[in-house]
Amino acid sequence: MRRLLIIGCGDVVRRALPVLLQRWRVFALVRRRDPALAALGVVQLVGDLDDARSLGRIAGIADAVLHSAPPPAEGEADPRTARLLAALAKGKSLPRSLVYIGTTGVYGDCGGALIDETRPVAPRTSRARRRADAERRLRNFGRRSGCRVVLLRAPGIYAADRLPLERIRNRTPLIRAEEDAYSNHIHADDLAGTCIAALHRGGPQRAVNVVDDSALAMGDWFDLLADAFALPRSPRLAKAEALAALSPVQLSFMGESRRIGNTRLKNELGVRLRYPTVAVGVAAALENNRGAS
Repeated sequence: MRRLLIIGCGDVVRRALPVLLQRWRVFALVRRRDPALAALGVVQLVGDLDDARSLGRIAGIADAVLHSAPPPAEGEADPRTARLLAALAKGKSLPRSLVYIGTTGVYGDCGGALIDETRPVAPRTSRARRRADAERRLRNFGRRSGCRVVLLRAPGIYAADRLPLERIRNRTPLIRAEEDAYSNHIHADDLAGTCIAALHRGGPQRAVNVVDDSALAMGDWFDLLADAFALPRSPRLAKAEALAALSPVQLSFMGESRRIGNTRLKNELGVRLRYPTVAVGVAAALENNRGAS
């Protein structure tokens, strides 16, 4: 059975594990052992991307890599991905494919334009520049080694247990409609399914936008959630007023507007979205919450 190495075993990757474990012998780099992963049959390798000396065991171990570990919280580069690639390069055999979960934030502000993967990256925030640095390193690794690198660019990830309802309850303001920015979304289950598809069908050194079919302004997204969960809609402010009321992270999302196409996702990876719009996803979340109550 082929071997898959997971770097960053968070929520999205764990959603993919039931299928991955049927097709691969799965290894995971972990900072500390997790009984839940052990119970599933995942072989855990203790190591830390912040400590290059701890990564020796991953060299040559895998036919493929699924990389979802985030960059550090500061800086303009991603030294974690650099250390990962250096460790992989020391193996007698190199992975034949590598899938990376990144972000659509690398596009920066597109002024509300409809874009696809041919749009040059132009990250505006340090967080997005770290992701762009990771993409550059991964692409270079793929070109040098012949490894098939697939870059998955994901926007706001949501699920029944990943909704910003507390922000609505806290009455965090939104930008008024005439100044609002477009937002993009993907359900965590659909991103997990895309990871599986990319491991098998992704093209070499290829970027793929992993977004659903929605085309909503940020305020419309929060209004949809508020209405669905019977919460008061958030207040709207002029953009200049919002600058003083929102955190830098919140402003980074609200200050960048882009509508992102998903043709490659469907045509090249053959992904059929389980939740093609946020309306479908939120309806499923409501049903899930009713079932749990």
